[in-house]
Amino acid sequence: MVEELSPSRLQEKLEDGADVQVVDTRPPRQYSAGHIPGATNVPYGQLAARIEEVDWGEEVVMVCKEGISSVQAGRLLESYEGIDDDATIASLEGGYDAWAFDLETDA
Repeated sequence: MVEELSPSRLQEKLEDGADVQVVDTRPPRQYSAGHIPGATNVPYGQLAARIEEVDWGEEVVMVCKEGISSVQAGRLLESYEGIDDDATIASLEGGYDAWAFDLETDA
């Protein structure tokens, strides 16, 4: 089951150096304009085709603009046979609309 992780909890994990893999499912242009530090861009529309090329971690947080399609992305990831049964798959609650912390850009 895809959990929902609050922005403040994700920020805490990142600050603490937790081994959390953040996957931004927005289009590349939006990702480049600003994303959670360390996030990898795998656009939602490409996820199914690219799922095998990513080395998925034990804790993955999917992120989108509003926290809706990231839940769907998390469900798709959970169904992938290459994911460890003990892996934690989450969606950022409220997505980037709720993220009030620093972003990094590709500028």
